[in-house]
Amino acid sequence: MGRHQRSLSLSVTSSATPSSDVTELDFAAADVGCPFGRVDALGPVELRETAYEIFFMSCRSSSGGNTGGARGGGMEAEVSSPMAGARGGGGGGSRVKKALGLKARRLSSSSAAAAQPMMVRTLSQTSGPASPGRGRRPMTSAEIMRQQMRVTEQSDARLRRTLMRAVVGQVGRRPDTIVLPLELLRQLKPAEFADGEEYHQWQFRQVKLLEAGLILHPSLPLDRLNSAVLRFREVMRATEIRAIDTAKNSDAMRTLTNAVHALAWRSGVGSGGGDACHWADGYPLNVLLYVSLLHTIFDHRECTVVLDEVDELLDLIRKTWPTLGITKPVHNVCFAWAFFQQYVITGQVEPELAAAALAVLADVAADAKQLPGNRDAVYGKVLVGALGAMQEWSEKRLLDYHDSYEKGIGGAPTEGMEILLSISLSAGKIIADRDATTAAANFAGDRVDYYIRCSMKNAFTKILESGMGDGDGEPGVVLTQLARDTEELAIVERRSFSPVLRRWHPAPVAVAAVTLHGCYGVVLRQYLGKVSILTEELVRVLQSASRMEKAMAQMTAEDAADCRDDRAKAIVGDMEPYEVESVVMGLLKVWMDDRFKITMDCLARAKETESWIPKSKDEPFAASAMEMMKLAKYTVDEFSEIPASAKDEVVQDLVDGLEAIFQEYISFVASCGAKQNYLPPLPPLTRCNQDSGFFKLWRKAVLPSCQAPEGSTRGGGGGSHHIPRPSISRGTQRLYVRLNTLEYVLTHLHAMDKSLVASSASRFDGARGAAKSAIARVAEVAAFRLVFLDSRHSFYHGLYLRNVADTRIRPALRALKQNLTFLVSVLADRAQPVAVREVMKASFEAFMMVLLAGGGDRSFTRGDHAMVEEDFRSLRRAFCTCGEGLVPEEVVAREAETAERVVELMARPTDALIDAFGVATSKSIAVEHDDDGNSGGVTPVPPTSRRWDAADPNTILRVLCHRDDEVASQFLKRTFQLAKRR
Repeated sequence: MGRHQRSLSLSVTSSATPSSDVTELDFAAADVGCPFGRVDALGPVELRETAYEIFFMSCRSSSGGNTGGARGGGMEAEVSSPMAGARGGGGGGSRVKKALGLKARRLSSSSAAAAQPMMVRTLSQTSGPASPGRGRRPMTSAEIMRQQMRVTEQSDARLRRTLMRAVVGQVGRRPDTIVLPLELLRQLKPAEFADGEEYHQWQFRQVKLLEAGLILHPSLPLDRLNSAVLRFREVMRATEIRAIDTAKNSDAMRTLTNAVHALAWRSGVGSGGGDACHWADGYPLNVLLYVSLLHTIFDHRECTVVLDEVDELLDLIRKTWPTLGITKPVHNVCFAWAFFQQYVITGQVEPELAAAALAVLADVAADAKQLPGNRDAVYGKVLVGALGAMQEWSEKRLLDYHDSYEKGIGGAPTEGMEILLSISLSAGKIIADRDATTAAANFAGDRVDYYIRCSMKNAFTKILESGMGDGDGEPGVVLTQLARDTEELAIVERRSFSPVLRRWHPAPVAVAAVTLHGCYGVVLRQYLGKVSILTEELVRVLQSASRMEKAMAQMTAEDAADCRDDRAKAIVGDMEPYEVESVVMGLLKVWMDDRFKITMDCLARAKETESWIPKSKDEPFAASAMEMMKLAKYTVDEFSEIPASAKDEVVQDLVDGLEAIFQEYISFVASCGAKQNYLPPLPPLTRCNQDSGFFKLWRKAVLPSCQAPEGSTRGGGGGSHHIPRPSISRGTQRLYVRLNTLEYVLTHLHAMDKSLVASSASRFDGARGAAKSAIARVAEVAAFRLVFLDSRHSFYHGLYLRNVADTRIRPALRALKQNLTFLVSVLADRAQPVAVREVMKASFEAFMMVLLAGGGDRSFTRGDHAMVEEDFRSLRRAFCTCGEGLVPEEVVAREAETAERVVELMARPTDALIDAFGVATSKSIAVEHDDDGNSGGVTPVPPTSRRWDAADPNTILRVLCHRDDEVASQFLKRTFQLAKRR
């Protein structure tokens, strides 16, 4: 007795034994995770303790309030388990075991102790020595349950006393109307524990349990800011620090009780129209507790055995359904999972456990059909979680069944594999039927097909790796042996595994043979791709591959011939013959790869060393482009000499390879930044400062000394004969080299396209399109760099600075014309039009930014409009006369329309601008209100998009910000509180 009692004893704080975590440890080692999630606040031991407390309360309360002795309570009075021997030890005792196909426990006759019924033996070891001449009484179901859940007699007795005190005067009270943790907190006092720390830990566990059931995982939706939740949290924080006073008049206990009642007795769900409390029926807490109870049907000393008392235990466990919110369908899923889990964690050595899980899955399938869709969300989570975990764990083995069952895991290979197949397919079919709108017509066949293909690939990979490790390293030798081993693997598959798989699939041998044929084909093609010359080794490899292919084709044909299913015939069509290329074609492939490598090396060198400095004026493009196009032309010329019968099949491969290299080089040439890198930031919006007459005279007097540097000529007159030199920086000149390089590549692409094949089909379309797009992009970047960086002093930084009359556009036009002359002189003829057109766009953009985003040193009056309009006409004229029609006049006119409309705004009176701004803003706000459904509020500052337009409210606002008069200033101050300029 002493030895067994030590194995069951633990401190009063935890009612579990030291071996209580054996199942959990084995569970983790078996690589099968809990499908129902977890409750972070409660570990496995705490969940088991709570499950036993709920079980005991449910049975005790349902017994009519019998409050007999500590060991003779209501649960024992209600159901008393007869001796196991009284059932005869056969298979006819338990209706559950009979229904699930479980055999009665087999008793050894080798010793008198073993001949005793198991539960009687357990009682004899725990209930003390018997009196002389008196027999030992049989164990009750309660005692069986206590030992199965590894609860000490001390903890059990304490629980009995507590519930006896709790139900005094409450005869007939249903268990689902009792919040058990709250009752335990009320009844149990520190004196019943070994010390204060032990009591504190026990008390905090009960509070954590209440938190899990009422707040973290409630059965009804809960607002976490609910006042009851907040009050509960306060008590919980106090409990975490020290044990609280649980006396009836304690403030903490009264607060806790009120909060728990408010949370537990919420209406909406429950039996009897809401007359039951809800504190342990939220998912996943309820399912985790219930599964802990279901595991008591397995003998904790002999884990593969189901107790003969399973009927009585299940009847008692069923009494917890109202408290835990368990239904029959949920019970069936949990019951199937309990058998499957036990089968896994016991090493899959007892097929009866898996067969029992499969039998319960039949009930689960019937339940799932009756509860379609989302009628029961909790049931759906339990069903998908448990069955998904069963399917996932099973498929991990089935996807490599050669490795899992070749050594006979779980009995004979066919036995263990067949059981796992049945479970995986049954679980998967239930999930598939529930999720799909229409039932899967051939779910089992499709999954088995997938298992065969995956397992054959894994087995083939192991053979290949073994051959590569054991051989002499010669690829030809390895492939020759691999062909023989692959054929042998197919024979083993047909003899050992296909008879089992044929139950679900019409042609498993054909699937296996086709899969192995494909796997070997992959390796064979890799080998042929590396062969440069025809050798005897290559001949032997091809001969062995041919023999193996014929054997696989014969197996496939024989298996398909015995089957009338159309799918089997389709499988035969999946076997693609090995099309081994001729030696000439192989050499051609190697040659092409070598040429591609040389060209790619040239590209890599260009990326590392290209400086964008032209070799000479006659060759104004990058040297890397000349080298690359020379290599490409040499490749195309050599390819043209190959006989047409051989090259026609690979001409597109050659084009694709070269085109990919060209496109990468074009992308490299075009990687020169973006125009946004050169656009100046927009200054903050301010209103013009109305200076006094004296200050205006003073500013005019000192203006010459305040002009921008660079020696720019002042005024609209021509008092200076200085001719500015081109202001194009080296960085901009390198961009022009990039443009010339792209034009050079584009020209040679046209030439190569014509010489590649005597055909009207167009090649290199992708590369040509990429080159044209890159030319436009590089030209745009070069133009914005020229205007906003190289010409910034004479244009954006100098034009109309402080006043319009003294800082007209003529100096900027001189510099612009010099730059355009230089640009035309260095660019290729085909690149000139697009480059000049982009400079025009950038110049118009800069002109509008001077007017609309010129900063605090620029202001305009209506009287300035004529000068500004004249300057813009001069700017337009500069591009119309550039070169010999490089930019047509209609193109210049079209691009200038936006700027002209902006200039026209400067001629309008301030009141008209304010009215126009109001109209434009109203339209903008109306659109926003239509989109957002909002209205009212102060008119916001219109957002800036840099797309200037005379109808754009932001554009009009900027004209007002630069309007130097009192009306505009007061409007801006009143409407937007804009600050004055300093």
